[in-house]
Amino acid sequence: MTDLYQSQRTMRRMRKQAMDRGVIAILDVGTSKIACLVLRFDGSDRFRGTEGVGSLAGQSSFRVIGAATTRSRGVTFGEIDAMQETERAIRTAVQAAQKMAGVRVDHVIACFSGARPKSYGLDGRVDLADSIVSEDDVARVMAACDVPDYGADREVLHAQPVNFAIDHRSGLGDPRGQMGNSLAVDMHLLTVDTGAIQNLLYCIKRCDLEIAGLASSAYVSGVSALVEDEQELGAACVDLGGGATGLSVFIKKHMIFAESVRIGGDHITQDIAKGLKVPLNVAERIKTFYGGAVATGMDDREMIEIGGDSGDWERDRRTVSRAELIGIMRPRIEEILEEVRVQLDAAGFDHLPAQQIVLTGGGSQIPGLDGLASKMLGQQVRLGRPLRVQGLPQAATGPAFSSSVGLCLFAAHPQDEWWDFEIPADSYPARSLKRAVKWFRDNW
Repeated sequence: MTDLYQSQRTMRRMRKQAMDRGVIAILDVGTSKIACLVLRFDGSDRFRGTEGVGSLAGQSSFRVIGAATTRSRGVTFGEIDAMQETERAIRTAVQAAQKMAGVRVDHVIACFSGARPKSYGLDGRVDLADSIVSEDDVARVMAACDVPDYGADREVLHAQPVNFAIDHRSGLGDPRGQMGNSLAVDMHLLTVDTGAIQNLLYCIKRCDLEIAGLASSAYVSGVSALVEDEQELGAACVDLGGGATGLSVFIKKHMIFAESVRIGGDHITQDIAKGLKVPLNVAERIKTFYGGAVATGMDDREMIEIGGDSGDWERDRRTVSRAELIGIMRPRIEEILEEVRVQLDAAGFDHLPAQQIVLTGGGSQIPGLDGLASKMLGQQVRLGRPLRVQGLPQAATGPAFSSSVGLCLFAAHPQDEWWDFEIPADSYPARSLKRAVKWFRDNW
């Protein structure tokens, strides 16, 4: 256990301290941008029932009192590869958000998109000592889950109970207080690369900030971009980021699968830069203003001025048709969607009762993408924007902010996870749970 890594239990305590103080920051460390939102929590019911309440289950209301974004530096595929660059970018975003909020923030809850997530489904069953299910019984049944050996170089990021069953009654959200003879649980375990998490935690520590929570951006994007019916009946959220595309599958309001595809919008920009022989910033501008996924007859006639300042007059006056631009972009878009389809098949997405796919993230704004996605993925596809939250500036309401807004909702009302229960140490099966619980047992 390294001193760089704080266990999830410690983070939960810090989150509670920050909530008691009333202010916490949200940090979305992406490949193309770093976003920071400062939240003020209000214990009263003043905002309850108004549009944009940031609470999923009637917990603390909050409003955004500071927001800032900066261009991300030193992050590739959603993982840090240049510590000092990323540290500077995080400091810039946090300081700007603090200045707008007019308060100093010590605690942050962060999300990231890389670190090669891998999902496992676990199950456990115990007999009830008393006929009424207590908190201890919930802890015991979680400890009874047979955890796979996922490798020494990986950590558990999320460990969420997604379904409880008492005797033959399944589909229970919270079994506490109900009567029966035996209790069973299905859990979703998400593991990620240890190195990537430790780098992120170390980087945030270097910015003089305490980390009060950590989440996968695929998960929090789904929390904010999927509407309640989709989370209940079964839907996939595809978060098209700059360096990575996050994928999460929800059913019965719980995430049951998460994956990250290491291709994103930045790769489309690089293709344009190579294809048109222009700098990356010019390629990004052309993609944003003129890009598309599907070419029509009109696009042959629409000419785009590339522009430039190389000093070569002929070269700087070049034009390209929109059809050519789409011809450069489309193969990469198809590659991303093909990878998403492979992952959805691996997750058994076909077996869900409803199979809605929601595209979000900055890359989802490419015109025609939803039509192409529904052809390639063979499902209903819609574009998703994050839920409204109180005080969010207009500039931060687009799909590029799905993970930031989802992280706000996660901060206000985190889902129950394994470490929220006092699991009795003597109930660990010696064989199956050794490594899985070591990293949070060290804190007891």
